[in-house]
Amino acid sequence: MNNTTQVKNQTDNGSVSTGMKAALLLVGIIMIATTLRSPITAVGPLIETIRSDTGMSHTLAGLLTTFPLLAFALMSPLAPRISRRWGMERALFLGVCAVTVGIVLRFIPTITALFAGTILLGLGIALSNVLLPSLIKRDFPLRTGVMTGIYSVSMNIFAAIASGISVPVAGHLHSGWRGSLVMWGILAVISLLAWLPQLRYRHEVAKVQVSAKSSSVWGSKLAWQVTIVMGLQSFVFYSVVAWLPEILTQRGMTPSAAGWMLSLMQLFSVPVTFIVPVLAARFKNQRTLIFLTFLCFMIGFILLLTGVQALVPVAVIPIGMGTGAAFGLVTMFFVLRTRHSQQAAELSGMAQSIGYLLAAVGPLLFGLVHDMTGSWTAALFLLLIAGVIYMIAGWGAGNNRYIGEK
Repeated sequence: MNNTTQVKNQTDNGSVSTGMKAALLLVGIIMIATTLRSPITAVGPLIETIRSDTGMSHTLAGLLTTFPLLAFALMSPLAPRISRRWGMERALFLGVCAVTVGIVLRFIPTITALFAGTILLGLGIALSNVLLPSLIKRDFPLRTGVMTGIYSVSMNIFAAIASGISVPVAGHLHSGWRGSLVMWGILAVISLLAWLPQLRYRHEVAKVQVSAKSSSVWGSKLAWQVTIVMGLQSFVFYSVVAWLPEILTQRGMTPSAAGWMLSLMQLFSVPVTFIVPVLAARFKNQRTLIFLTFLCFMIGFILLLTGVQALVPVAVIPIGMGTGAAFGLVTMFFVLRTRHSQQAAELSGMAQSIGYLLAAVGPLLFGLVHDMTGSWTAALFLLLIAGVIYMIAGWGAGNNRYIGEK
């Protein structure tokens, strides 16, 4: 038997009521969630404008989407260690600070600052991505489905808004696309203020006994299945976010209309990201939800492959539902497949580290296949293949068991 850690909550003086503390924590979680995708999804519709204004190549412009994913992969395995050393509340505060500074850096009119800010905000987002599911498991053990749904909905609503308004806002601001990107710093600052009350709470580390087998994630087949699901849903989402606007503009849409199609996709993910975690927490296993997500992906990608512009709104709806369901499911797997909050953080860190490395390949590979073939058809077939592998891995991840069990 090995020792591992489990966090026990203590207030600084017991003066804050349990209800008020829970309400402040809920507000803090919601506000942090609003910063997790919006600084990234705002870039896709602006990518051609950014490229034209800065003179950078398509490949270099594609790195604006890839670099945050690489930052996710770099930071994710370190997040549980930072949490153990500093405490989860302070680690999350550090993450939002990094996002805030990164957003501001992107306003500085140099390519170096643009990429430095992009990397920094990616590192900050990674901390929150890993630790929020663990925080929910620790502080809301009886409401994991509802809380995961609330956090996912908050994230996706603002991701959708960012995609839809980035081009119109850039057109109305004297600072153009830089002003459009920096405005998301307002959300980050509000999130910092909303999280400040959590810094007054301290957490002692209590020792609990768990078996070495149950505490291992890197040697677990189940953990690798969850990791593949994480990677492929991210592969699909970030490939679509990076390239769908350009695909649609090349098919004759205006940049603004293409941005709104991306926004429509994400808006339809919003209700699903709430409903699916709630259902996942109630179902004996999640294989049915995995299969329904797979169907959404297949329907949407096949409709996009037809190349019929009138079908684009119909295509992006099931894609949005699929990405929302897939994200909600994998986030719940961090909770449902682990026995305690520390193991949840370790699984989240592993899955997001490897998963985002895979996701980082998506936008680059998507663009490379297009450049090699001169068509988006072959690139879209990559998403079909990713959907099939997602289904296979998800069938194992959706089985009702814990890390360490046979």
